[in-house]
Parts: sequence; structure tokens; C-alpha cells
Amino acid sequence: MKTHGLNKYNRRKKRINLLANAVVGIFVVFAVAPIIWMIVTSLMTQGEIATGKLGVPRHFENYVMMWKNVNFFQYFRNSVIVCSLTTIVALSIATLAGYAVSRYNFPGSGIFGATVLATQMVPGIMFLLPLYLLFIRVQETLGIRLINTYPGIVIVYSAFFIPFSIWILRGFFASIPIELEEAAIIDGCSKFGAFVRVILPVSKVGLIATGIYIFLMAWDELLFAWVLTTSADVATIPVGIRLYVGNYQNRYDLLMAAGCVTTLPVLIIFFSLQKQFITGMTAGAVKG
Repeated sequence: MKTHGLNKYNRRKKRINLLANAVVGIFVVFAVAPIIWMIVTSLMTQGEIATGKLGVPRHFENYVMMWKNVNFFQYFRNSVIVCSLTTIVALSIATLAGYAVSRYNFPGSGIFGATVLATQMVPGIMFLLPLYLLFIRVQETLGIRLINTYPGIVIVYSAFFIPFSIWILRGFFASIPIELEEAAIIDGCSKFGAFVRVILPVSKVGLIATGIYIFLMAWDELLFAWVLTTSADVATIPVGIRLYVGNYQNRYDLLMAAGCVTTLPVLIIFFSLQKQFITGMTAGAVKG
């Protein structure tokens, strides 16, 4: 009887596992299919895409024309500059704030985490018009131009990504034993010296994960980049890709080629640092 019950349990468990794997497989197909379609479409002609006649993907000249029809290199360079500066600024501020929140008690520290997460519940589009008007008022009052400038975009992106970055790093710093800092202070380090020499090296995984999060979010952002940039001198890649639709006769073949080129750096960064990213995000979520 026990053997029969055990076999029945094993068969049931096997069916559940098969069903779970099938469900996961379906989600994987839905996630990967658009990427495959983007790659295939980028190697087709505009006529083949418009008529729906799928031929052999072989038109690599789309990638050459993509750079010629729009000054795509300039948009690419702008994105690298903006995203790199945003990552540096936001990560620096979030690191200091996350450490302070995890180590010090101050009025309101108990509800700080909930307040930080609450800021992420407000749709970004609600800030668009007030932020634009604020930038105009700053320029009229102080003479500081923020619209169509690198600093303006970096300030906006940093403000958006710092709250959640603080939440991630707060959990990661909380998982580090405070005895490490105390030992460093006993050995002669100041509080800040212990933070720089002990805490930051130990927190490398969490810092990398948070930096990847900030960079990827800034890399994909379109709405504020579209509104706050008025020329190709500052516009980022999402704005440049948008120009392939409408301004250039809806060239979906070039649009898909640009999408592939834009996705490549993101994939390289993620797969190169995926271990640190997953470990850091998990640690921050568990301890936060």
C-alpha cells in the first residue's frame, strides 16, 4: 500500500512538473518571439514587410542604410553619455542615502522605505508638464538652460531612478554585519574611511546590480527624452529610432535594424554581469 501511494504521488508530481514546464515554455516563447521577429524583419525589404510576403532574411544593407538615413551614431553617442552620467550621479547619491538609511535611526526612518516605494506608484507622465514649465522658469529666472541639454536630462533621469535605487541598496547594506565597520574603526579608520575601505568593496555586487538597473532604465526611456530634447545634438537613441516612423516614410525595415543595434549593448552588459545583477537584486529584495 505504501509503495502504491508513493508511486501515485510521484506520478502526480511528475504531471505537475510537466504542466509547470509547459506554462514556463509558453511564457518563454511569448518573450523571445518578438526579439526573433525583430531580427528577421531587420533583414527584409520594406516591400516584403508591407505585403506580408516573408522571404529569406538576407538584406544586410538595412544596417548600412540605417546609419545613413539618420545620424544614428550621434543618437547612440548621446545615449551613452546621458546614461553613463545618470548612472554615476544616481548611483553615487543612492549609495550614500542607502547606507545612511540602513545604519542610522532618524525621525521618519521607519516609514522611509514605504515613502520611497510610494514615489514609484505615480505615473511619470504626471510630472512631464510641471517639469517642463519648471525648466522654462529656471531658464527665465536664473538664466540656466536645462531643456535640450545633457544636464537637464541627467537631472530628470537621476531623480526618477534614485528612489528605487536607494531601496535596493538599503537592503544590501543592511545585510552587511556592522561588526566589519566596528573592526575597521578600532584599527584606526574613521566612519567614512570604514565605509569607503570596507563597506563599498563588500557591496560590489549590489552596486553593480543597481548600476545596471539605472543604466538600462535610462537607455530605454523615450517620453521625457522626446519632450526635453529639441535637436539631434542631445537626443538619445529612443528619439532617433522614433524618427524612422513618419519622418522617413515608415521605414520599418530600418526601424527593426536600429532596434537590433540598440538592443545589442544592453544584451552584452546584462549577460556579462548577469550573475552580479541577479545576486544583488535578490539580496536587496530579501533584506529590504
